[in-house]
Amino acid sequence: MTAIIKENTDLSRPFRGTGGVKHNFNSGPSVLPHEVFEEASRAILDFNGTGLSILEIGHRTKTFQAVMDEAVITLKELMNLDSDHEVLFLHGGATTQFFQIPMNILRSDATAAYTETDIWGTKGIKEAKLYGNVDVVCSSKAENYNWLPKAWDVKPGTAYLHLTTNNTIYGTQWQDMELFYSKNVPLVADMSSDILSRQMDFNKFDIIYAGAQKNIGAAGVNVVIVNKNILGKVDRAIPSMMDYRNHIEHGSMLNTPPVFAVYVCMLTLRWLKNNGGIAAIEKINNKKAKLIYETIDNNPIYKGTVAKEDRSKMNACFVMEPELEKEFTAVAEKENFVGFKGHRTTGGFRISMYNALPYESVVVLTDIMKDFANKKG
Repeated sequence: MTAIIKENTDLSRPFRGTGGVKHNFNSGPSVLPHEVFEEASRAILDFNGTGLSILEIGHRTKTFQAVMDEAVITLKELMNLDSDHEVLFLHGGATTQFFQIPMNILRSDATAAYTETDIWGTKGIKEAKLYGNVDVVCSSKAENYNWLPKAWDVKPGTAYLHLTTNNTIYGTQWQDMELFYSKNVPLVADMSSDILSRQMDFNKFDIIYAGAQKNIGAAGVNVVIVNKNILGKVDRAIPSMMDYRNHIEHGSMLNTPPVFAVYVCMLTLRWLKNNGGIAAIEKINNKKAKLIYETIDNNPIYKGTVAKEDRSKMNACFVMEPELEKEFTAVAEKENFVGFKGHRTTGGFRISMYNALPYESVVVLTDIMKDFANKKG
């Protein structure tokens, strides 16, 4: 029977290393489940009793093929993907997809629609313009990406509509996917920072891509989910390594895959499946987000930086008066908080709460925030 994630499981306990308890709020690479660290550590010395390290096994052996197969099958099960959607584990990170996607599915005489609600969308727009026309259907760039425009539409005949579901840097997240489903055009989504964190109909998307280093596994591999029916419709020559069809045909082994990174992904996906899947983790993610935002809103020295209705459940961003920020930083570091500072372009603080972050870490953080506010208020 599949276990259900509970607050008194390993998921709710922060990591205890040689330096004591660590509360890891890094935005990526980010926190991973403890059992994944433990299993991966054993595999580095001896993978499944083979007498070989996972770092040295052949990628075309039955031993590694079983790892790749489990990773693909488990992801398909977690996302309830249909038979038209293929799962790929590729090199290059999510940034490579900014050009690989239009190269594969945007004809030179066609137009793609892009939402510009984060710097990743802006970078994707730049790359897509190399292959076809781009219509920026909405933008919050002028307001430093601190809200999500809702009143916009897509022109008939649009090749695809691209969105970034969660804004890691600025802390916004599209909450209502019906806004996109209703446009009736092929959907392409960068889900790097919130994939597997909440339930949705993943089959509505023709391409989903995500850097692994937040909710899927370790840095070094990119997950791409492709509806194979959208491929083969451009007339340009596509380099072999950039053609999704070749990667599908070779099962993500067109060349040597990042073996260890794929293995860590497999372990993390297994962990999520064994602990109730997306439905179970979504409940905990909602609880973590509720606690941090209530703390921000109920203590005037903290100021959230994005529109409340657009707040991310993965990355909570807030600021304080400069002198107070310095003092709070010193307190947080003393309490073994890691990775809590805001992005270099925004300043302030960013609390990243990915799937494997224990609820207890958010409790400890908010207790410290309340105490600090009481002393300074």
